[in-house]
Amino acid sequence: MTSNPKILIVDDEEHIRKILTIMLSNKGFQTKSAPSGQAALDLVGKEAFDAVITDLRMPGMDGLELLARLKDYDPDLIVFVITASSSIDTAIQAIRKGAFDYLSKPFKEEEIHLVLEKALERQRILAENKRLKAEVREKYNFSNFIGESSAMRRVFDVIAKVAETKSTVLITGESGAGKELAARSIHLNSPRKDKPFVPINCGAVPANLLESEFFGHVRGAFSGADRNKKGLFEEADGGTLFLDEISELPLDMQVKLLRAIQEEEIRSLGESVTRKVDLRLVAASNKDLLEEVKAGRFREDLYYRLKVIVLKLPPLRERPEDIPLLTQHFLGQVVKKHGLEPKRISPEAVRLLAAQTWAGNVRALRNVIEQAVVMSEGPTITPRDLPFGPPPTPEIALEALIPDEGMDLKEALKEVVGRTERVIIKRTLEKFDKNRTRAAEALGISRRALITKIKDYGLE
Repeated sequence: MTSNPKILIVDDEEHIRKILTIMLSNKGFQTKSAPSGQAALDLVGKEAFDAVITDLRMPGMDGLELLARLKDYDPDLIVFVITASSSIDTAIQAIRKGAFDYLSKPFKEEEIHLVLEKALERQRILAENKRLKAEVREKYNFSNFIGESSAMRRVFDVIAKVAETKSTVLITGESGAGKELAARSIHLNSPRKDKPFVPINCGAVPANLLESEFFGHVRGAFSGADRNKKGLFEEADGGTLFLDEISELPLDMQVKLLRAIQEEEIRSLGESVTRKVDLRLVAASNKDLLEEVKAGRFREDLYYRLKVIVLKLPPLRERPEDIPLLTQHFLGQVVKKHGLEPKRISPEAVRLLAAQTWAGNVRALRNVIEQAVVMSEGPTITPRDLPFGPPPTPEIALEALIPDEGMDLKEALKEVVGRTERVIIKRTLEKFDKNRTRAAEALGISRRALITKIKDYGLE
């Protein structure tokens, strides 16, 4: 919306148009006028207006018909109707059909100014909300998850299938792999997308505050509870509750969480009544929950309640073919964030990025790109701009395999060949979606030989 809003005045009486033009110009509005409904439509088709003020009674196309035509053209356009005291019923009819409000004759300059400002401010807030929602959807829509690898295509497929359901989803994956991004993608592609998405990191809340955080409390429930407080379950009602790092919940809280999930109801601390909640639960963990169950740190019944649908996010090292795409994506994001001139990245730098193991996964890659963009001096990011420096030579890479006390040459060669063969077989299987027949053909070996190597290298 412009700093000096532009208003279109539509009336078949010239003196009315002049009066409104003077009043609005005195308050800093830009104005244009039209003597008929058709003339107004012609202007709207050529120029952008922030609001339209139209008389109801005009020859030819009256105000109600013009209102309908304007709303067909732009449903968000603010339209006021001019009315005399004898046509209030028609004005009310216009409001029901989409007019923002009506202006009564005789006009009062301050009144017109106030109602216009109110309408324009409301429209500005609505436009900003739409923009923010569009940004969020663009960021989290699963179709914008970056990756073309077979591993990521499987992730896309699972999100597409589960988003339309209410099924509980357990997202697993290493730290930085994008678990919250996946959870938001499920929510924003579901029927609940216009309802709240409420995330919480279970390891970040002190144990003594967890129950209040989850279920809320009433005033006086405990020392310091000086007001009623909604819990996360109630905040997420109708939407999605995302419990990140759920393995960090203490056992006593796991019991209460399980009951809330099973019964679909909660009771705030200090309250005697329960309330139903309708939400979609998505949980995530970078730990193996089954191992946590075996170790007695996680309840088995809660584990099976959570793992209705399991979405496993692959670590970045298992999809290096996605690194060039991710790099370009983050490069654009960072340049825009810092208001810098566009930068490119050299092929050598991209190859160096793809050669890393990325313990911090996608989050670590983005941090490295941001550091390189900010610190590099030229328009091109080279290997020397990256924190790991230029790529090692083959000789240096081999030396890293040899311990200080030395090792048997045959054993050294066997280890190098074994590591290389394992990587080649693993990547080939991924490329062909674990189709062993096609992978064996691509490797030039028999299917039986490939199966043997899969077992030898623990790739089953």
